[in-house]
Amino acid sequence: MTEELWTAEIGPAAYDGSAEKYQTAILEQYKLYVEMADRISARRALANTFFLTLNSAIFTSIGVFWTLRPDAAQGWLTLPFLALVVQCAAWFWLLRSYRELNKVKYRVIGDLEQRLPASPFWRAEWGQHRVLRGTPLSAVEQVLPLFFAVLYAAGVLVAVTS
Repeated sequence: MTEELWTAEIGPAAYDGSAEKYQTAILEQYKLYVEMADRISARRALANTFFLTLNSAIFTSIGVFWTLRPDAAQGWLTLPFLALVVQCAAWFWLLRSYRELNKVKYRVIGDLEQRLPASPFWRAEWGQHRVLRGTPLSAVEQVLPLFFAVLYAAGVLVAVTS
């Protein structure tokens, strides 16, 4: 990816021959790009919070109305169930998309750090993360939509068979 990052025609000569101005430009681009990656993470967290709240509210509503159990045909549960499963699928794919976007952004940050005096994120932080073999939060959070989809499926099966 490094070869796609750098513009071959732009170097210190493009900054009046000043290596210091060139390094300052790289640092400013680095700061901007890290901020953009952080915003993507914040949007992912907001989307996750939205869907988690929505599913918690739906699950609570199901629990409240379960006690009332209307006499309507149990087949009517299929349509809301399909809507909930589609909503869980959308949640899953949205989280996956954010994860993939951030993965690429963090690789670019690592490439930018090659031109900086230190590599706090790519070599230090992610180097330690790989050594410790921690499970990424993005992998854990993608289990939530699957968990709710399975709960909805089980709920519909119980409702239809009872």
